[in-house]
Amino acid sequence: MNLKEKVKNLPLTPGVYLMEDSYGSIIYVGKAKNLKNRVSSYFQNSKAHSQKVQKLKANIANFTYILTDTEFEAFMLECKLIRELKPLFNKMMKNPKSYTYIKIQKDNELGRIEISPSIEKDENLYFGPYRSKHSVEKALQGIKDFYKISCSNTTYKNSPCVNYSIGLCMGICFSDSAIEQYKKIMNKIISILNGTDMTILQEMKQKMAEASIKFDFETAAKYRDYSDAIQALLTNEQVIEFTEANKNIVVLESLQDHRCKLFLIKGNRILFSEKYHLVDLNIGQFLHTLKINVSTHFWSDMPSTLEVSRDDIDEAQIIYRYLKGSTCKYIIIPDN
Repeated sequence: MNLKEKVKNLPLTPGVYLMEDSYGSIIYVGKAKNLKNRVSSYFQNSKAHSQKVQKLKANIANFTYILTDTEFEAFMLECKLIRELKPLFNKMMKNPKSYTYIKIQKDNELGRIEISPSIEKDENLYFGPYRSKHSVEKALQGIKDFYKISCSNTTYKNSPCVNYSIGLCMGICFSDSAIEQYKKIMNKIISILNGTDMTILQEMKQKMAEASIKFDFETAAKYRDYSDAIQALLTNEQVIEFTEANKNIVVLESLQDHRCKLFLIKGNRILFSEKYHLVDLNIGQFLHTLKINVSTHFWSDMPSTLEVSRDDIDEAQIIYRYLKGSTCKYIIIPDN
């Protein structure tokens, strides 16, 4: 059976597909809400395909697939398989991302803000991890441009820096009043990264509105892009905060044919899952089974909080988006 015929026999259900080369090596792992539609797209002639996709297509000799009950499970399984198998084309086709942190130096007077590849054991403040280094760079650049805190003089020798002459520095290189203003701005940055004060976003949106009124759409678009980049960082922090709380989450998702799927989730892990047919479901027996599984999986010796590392953030984001979406209903059960 050739590949196009094999695609015709794929189900219209969620799952994960694994592309193989002529040597039987898995070269790409993908997920799909509809396996048949997604996999068939690789075997269609389309000018929309990037060069990387074209190269992948040229190397596909076979494929296998794993069915899942839900798209959520497909996302989680794809993440797990990519980490375990490290397929060549997943690395090649991935957007230029790297896990990164925001570091605010506390070992000097001004507390400069910069990007760090990791958390060091020092007195500095760290936020993250963030999946997209590009988004972090754009957000920080937006904040620095907006408040004019890009000082190019690292020695502070009481003389204006080059950036001051082109309007990118407020004068912290030579002005005591500017230094005091800079410290207030840094407190705003720390507050927004902690999710406690949205002043920076509010001020940017105000400037964006003012620019639009003046028909300065280029400036308005710049502030909009800066705001979007900052909002992406905040969403990332919400994911981490939610996951590190390590809550006991009971999830129920409706499926087709009068079925439903139960999940018990804690942190960034699915601890238990089971499918039920609603027509045959005995409520009393279901609740009894649920109570046993909750006691077994949630009220064990697991820690009440956890720390999300760069190895955990992918699953954490998938679970967070799933819970905040519209396909499932969930409740949080307090610790026993």
